Amino acid sequence: MFRRHLRPDSWFFRFLVGLSRSLLAFAALAKNQTSKGFAPVTIETPRHTYEYVATALDWWQADRYCEQRFAQLLFEPQDSEQGSFSKLLQSHHIRGSVWLKERDGVLHRTKRRRGHTVPVLVFRDKTDTKYVKVLSDFPALPAVTVCAHLQWDTRTQDIATVFSYAVPAFINEFQLRGCVDEEGFVRFALIVHGHHSPYLPVFRADGRWHHFCVTWQQENGTWAIYADGKRRASASGLCSAGPAAPQAIFGQGTFIIGQDQDSLGGTFRAKESFSGNITDLHIWQKVLSPEQIEKVRSCWVVEQDLVFGWSSNALEVESTVQAVTTQLLCPGPVEECRVLEIGSSGFSYASCLQTLPFLCRYSKDAYWQLKRAQLESSRSLARCVNGLAVRTVIPDSVFTTGVQDMNLSVALDALDILATVLREGEVPVLEPSDLLAVLQLLNQVSHMEIQEGDELEVLERLGQYYMEITELILEEQNTGTWSSISQVIRGPMAVVELCDRMMSLLVPLLTPERTKITIQHRNIGMEVRELELSEQELSAEAYVVRTPEKGRHDFIEVPAEEMQRLKSRGLRRVTVKNLWFGYGSLQRGLSGSGTRAVSQDVAASGGGQKSPSTAVGTAVISSTLLSGHQEISTSVRYRLQHRVQDLPNALVGPVCAFWNFSLSPDAGGMWSTAGCSVVMSLPDSTACFCNHSTNFAILLQVYEQQRTTTEELTLQTLTFIGCGVSFCALIVTFILFLVVRVPKSERTTVHKNLIFALAAGEALLMFSELAKPNQELCFVVTAFLHLFFMAAFSWMLVEGLLLWSKVVAVNMSEDRRMKFYYVTGWGLPVLIVGVTLATSFNKYVAANHCWLSVQTNAIWAFVGPVLFILAVNTFVLLRVVMVTVASARRRSKMLTPNSSLENQIGTQIWATAKPVLVLLPVLGLTWVCGVLVHLSIVWAYVFIVLNSLQGLYIFLVYAIYNSEVRNAIQRMKDKKKALSFTNCSHPINYLSSPRNTASWGTGKLSPAAESALPSPVQKDPPVKSITSKGNFGAKIPMAISSVMSPERPAIELTAFKCSVSKQGILRLFSRRCHPEAVQLSCPHWTHEKGRDGGIQE
Repeated sequence: MFRRHLRPDSWFFRFLVGLSRSLLAFAALAKNQTSKGFAPVTIETPRHTYEYVATALDWWQADRYCEQRFAQLLFEPQDSEQGSFSKLLQSHHIRGSVWLKERDGVLHRTKRRRGHTVPVLVFRDKTDTKYVKVLSDFPALPAVTVCAHLQWDTRTQDIATVFSYAVPAFINEFQLRGCVDEEGFVRFALIVHGHHSPYLPVFRADGRWHHFCVTWQQENGTWAIYADGKRRASASGLCSAGPAAPQAIFGQGTFIIGQDQDSLGGTFRAKESFSGNITDLHIWQKVLSPEQIEKVRSCWVVEQDLVFGWSSNALEVESTVQAVTTQLLCPGPVEECRVLEIGSSGFSYASCLQTLPFLCRYSKDAYWQLKRAQLESSRSLARCVNGLAVRTVIPDSVFTTGVQDMNLSVALDALDILATVLREGEVPVLEPSDLLAVLQLLNQVSHMEIQEGDELEVLERLGQYYMEITELILEEQNTGTWSSISQVIRGPMAVVELCDRMMSLLVPLLTPERTKITIQHRNIGMEVRELELSEQELSAEAYVVRTPEKGRHDFIEVPAEEMQRLKSRGLRRVTVKNLWFGYGSLQRGLSGSGTRAVSQDVAASGGGQKSPSTAVGTAVISSTLLSGHQEISTSVRYRLQHRVQDLPNALVGPVCAFWNFSLSPDAGGMWSTAGCSVVMSLPDSTACFCNHSTNFAILLQVYEQQRTTTEELTLQTLTFIGCGVSFCALIVTFILFLVVRVPKSERTTVHKNLIFALAAGEALLMFSELAKPNQELCFVVTAFLHLFFMAAFSWMLVEGLLLWSKVVAVNMSEDRRMKFYYVTGWGLPVLIVGVTLATSFNKYVAANHCWLSVQTNAIWAFVGPVLFILAVNTFVLLRVVMVTVASARRRSKMLTPNSSLENQIGTQIWATAKPVLVLLPVLGLTWVCGVLVHLSIVWAYVFIVLNSLQGLYIFLVYAIYNSEVRNAIQRMKDKKKALSFTNCSHPINYLSSPRNTASWGTGKLSPAAESALPSPVQKDPPVKSITSKGNFGAKIPMAISSVMSPERPAIELTAFKCSVSKQGILRLFSRRCHPEAVQLSCPHWTHEKGRDGGIQE
């Protein structure tokens, strides 16, 4: 009785939950009060829990503090919540300013990026020999920006040329000159097309490093000079002479650093040369915004429209110019971070280095999950690790950890001890608090900064321990623990982010001698490599991982064309980071809520399946490209092996996906398919293409099949047999139309084209499965299948249009109609297939077979036109049935006016059924059954039988029972029998007699009779008789007509032309030698023997 009332919505249950949370909070508060440091103020709302930290930290430290405690820095409140949230904070006596994290803003710059190692060009003294040439192809520049860091030599006040750009048409095309004035300022002047701006002060000549940018654009000749992030000078009209608009800076020129060119690429003068140091020079074919210039100043490269990027491999350095490598201290984080003014309920900005209080935000469930994990912890892992280290490596609680920097030796020692404990299995199954503590330690190590003097060789050992620990905590026995803290860490992909951050620490280990670092364990691997793009021939760069299964491997690669594209943008060297996670706890955790969006987006691929469930069925693999410290997005190809699954009554459909952290950020992200497509799918692996680089996997959509394996095999067997029989029948029909010389007409021409298209499509369909292993061949087979089946349906549409023209008068000549029919029958399919290939080239082929992909919009390039054609032909058939029934009713009244009601009904039913049975195969209406396949297995059998035997149906209706074909065959037989007179001598003598040959004119038919013979009209041609004066005394009819009964329609006349011209002559002479031939070929004659032994007719 008591348990029945403990429902989640009962008041007593809510009371117990509130009481337990209060006790947990009280225990946690008591524990915090006894711990070192301060206890944050906890603020609860219906959806979130906030912790206010009064200790002032800069924005970067505040963000790390919240991240270390598995929380997030306070996001900017929504406009509707802004006032109430501010009042909530004030009610807890919180006032002043606190840091905010913008929802769409990303601050990339961290302390680690302030040090920037670059090659520096040293120009000692002013000479006429020292120069550096930029090895890059320059396009025409309607706008340009040049930025660099330089140290000015203050020993001279002469004019110095920082750089000069010359073209054959004009030597002083684009230059930057400078000098030191009497007040100790360096003044710059810009020259474009020989037009000179004034010398204006930009920075002090203090011997320090300064950053400058110069911009110019063709429109209005606007120019500007920036120094140390600030605009120092700007104007318009530079190089606008008179009314003519300024021209763009010409392309294909020579760019020289440190000298003024008096001729193209040479003739330098020492007085105008540069003296000092210069580095990090970049050129863009656009005007950078002040924000972008600030990014460049802070050692970030703006990749868009970059013409030349600073690289020693792209420079031709004169031998006396010294090139050294130094660490340039870029400006620190200069972004202004968002601030919430609690008292005024408004927002403002402050320097990110300023120290302010802040709030950490938890989701309510995650916060109590985290508290519960701490209270229920036995601290077994912490005791083992801290006891072995003889110091605190893992703290008592995640809430007692502050923001602290870790050096390399301490981090190595901590990871070594932790790896030893986990490897030896002293803690068989990690508790939630243990796993959180490990992740907290890995997070601290990944934020570590490499200091000068650190032994870089130790970094690789640190990476080995880091990856080993990650593999150990992802083992199968910890799957349940990962699930219990999934809300706290916002999904298992958090560990992937940590490993990616750790890989960045290994980049300093890369040298020209060692361009690749690989760490590989059984179920996890990583690789960091540096690629030179200066080589003439660039190939695809692949990361290959051998999976635990023997003989199988996964790989991901950046295509060669992408490498060439990066090279054309001016990049000379890039860093590639690759990660691989074998199947384990990570994938099991990712197969939950993160796949819901993909399950909703990707359509089911068949009618015999129920709604799919989606799971991560492969390893997770990632690829990231860096130029300096900035990520570059490129397309990638990857292939992953499927995890072996025993799914006897299920269909598995692979989906190429990537993890999108921006989707559902509270949950840590979700899987997405945007920009990814299946290239090839095999039973044990799938190959994909994605137009961006990130973390990838193959999601397996498992469809529960409504049909058993036996039923599927039966359907496949029926399809193959039916298609084989149909193909043979179509080929025989096509040959008959060609060989027996059926009278040429619109109808026979349309039949031939339909038969050819349908036969070609069914032949490809029968053997399409053989092309699945070959990606290119499967693509070609799919395209031709699409073409021929689309052509078959187009000719079915033509059949309907032709039938409509017979029922409804159409004012169009036969020639024009046939041209229209050919355009519809072949031109329309070619157009549809071409447009589909152009718009969905990478999404064209299905994953499991050689046909259009049902997971993309490509399938509608076939289904859409087919539905339209079926709708048109259905309308035509209804119209034909109406006309036929009306005609049958009128005819019945005329011929049998006194017939019974039953006979009239039977006549009308037959009049209705006959056109339906005759026209169904050529109009394609049997495909309508495909809409009903998902309802029952019976409809699947009906659909397959009707459509796979469509060719046999066409053969029976339009060949075997076609009067034109039968008449043509009969004429061939008659001709063959008539030609056998050559075996008899009398006809030859008779033909040579002048007396007999003169009498053949009397047996000639009138023009009206001749025109009546091949036409199926109900006329009896005139019958003439001839009396031979020789041995032949019988009378021979010269024209014979079928006797038409009222039940035989006119279209079924089968009269042959046995009495015309030479055929009548041949038959006459063959009677003597082969009388049986005459009897067989003219069945309407009756033969009786007369008394004189002749034949009476």
